Amino acid sequence: QVQLVESGGGLVQAGGSLRLSCAASGRTSGSRAMGWFRQAAGKEREFVAAIGWTGGTTSYADSVKGRFTISRDNAKNTMYLQMNSLKPEDTAVYYCAGSPYINIPVRYDFWGQGTQVTVSS
Repeated sequence: QVQLVESGGGLVQAGGSLRLSCAASGRTSGSRAMGWFRQAAGKEREFVAAIGWTGGTTSYADSVKGRFTISRDNAKNTMYLQMNSLKPEDTAVYYCAGSPYINIPVRYDFWGQGTQVTVSS
C-alpha cells in the first residue's frame, strides 16, 4: 500500500504562486503515474494534472493549462504542482493521487488527505 501526504497549500493573492508537494511512502511501486485533483466547497472533485512514472508524459485540465506545471522527483518520492497566475476560482482543497499505471493514470488507487489553497481577489 501507499501513503500520500500533500503540503504547500496556503493563502495567496490573485496573480501569485504556490508550489504543492506530495510525498509518497510505503510500497511506492503501487503509485507510478500520479495526479492532482481539487475540490472546491460545495462542488465535485475535478482533475487538475497528471504525470507518468518518469515524468515524460503529462496532461492538464484546460482550466489550468499554461499556468500550472506538474513534475516529480523519484529520488525523493515526491510530486509537485507549481501553480502560477493563481485565480480566485483555483480556491479548493488539492489532493494528490497515485496510480499503478506507468504513463496514463486511468485509475487511481491511493489518495492523500488534501491541502487547502485559497486565492483572494
